[in-house]
Amino acid sequence: MTTDSLFEQLKHPNPHLRERAMLEIADSRDENTISRLISILDNEDVIYRRAAVKALGVIGADAVPSVVEALLHSDNVTVRGSAAKALAQIAVNYRDLPFPEAGLQGLKAAINDPNPVVHIASVMALGEMGSPAFDILVESLNTTDNVAVQVAIVNALASIGEARCMEVLTTFANNESVDSYVRESATSSLSRLDLVMNYKGAR
Repeated sequence: MTTDSLFEQLKHPNPHLRERAMLEIADSRDENTISRLISILDNEDVIYRRAAVKALGVIGADAVPSVVEALLHSDNVTVRGSAAKALAQIAVNYRDLPFPEAGLQGLKAAINDPNPVVHIASVMALGEMGSPAFDILVESLNTTDNVAVQVAIVNALASIGEARCMEVLTTFANNESVDSYVRESATSSLSRLDLVMNYKGAR
C-alpha cells in the first residue's frame, strides 16, 4: 500500500483496519511521517485525529520532540490537547522504556496551559508515566492555584500507586488551607490508591 492510502485508512470506520494502518505507517515511516501525523491533530474528523494520536504512540520516542513542539507551540487548542494524548499513548505503549526527559518537561510546562483541555490531558499523560512523573506532579500540585489542575493531579497520583503518593495525598486531605473540593478529591483518591497498591502487591 502507498503511504497516501495508509493515511486514508486511518479514517476507516473499521478499527482493525485503522490499527493495521497505524502499525504499517510506524514500520515504514520516513522523515515526513511524524510531521504528517502531527498535521492531522487538528482534523475535524475525530476518528482520523485519534488514529493519528495512536500512530504517534506506536512510533514512540522518536516522535516525542515533534509532539512536544506541537504541545507547547501550536496556536490550536485541539492540536495541543491531542499532542498531550499522543505522549500518554507513547508512555502506555513503551512502559518498559524510560520516557524521554523532553516529554516529561513538555508536559510539565503544559500543565500551565490556559486551556483546560490541554492542562487536564497533560496531567493525565503524566499519570500514565508513573514514577518518573511523580516529582513534576507534586511540584505542580504545590504551585498551581488552579483547582481543576489540583484535582486532576490528585487523581493521577492515585493511579501511580506508590507509598510516597499516600504521603502527599494525606497531607492535602488534611490541609485546611486547601480548597475543600481538592481535599475531598484527595480523600477519595486515598482509598483508590489503597486499591491500586493492593492490586500491584497481589500481582
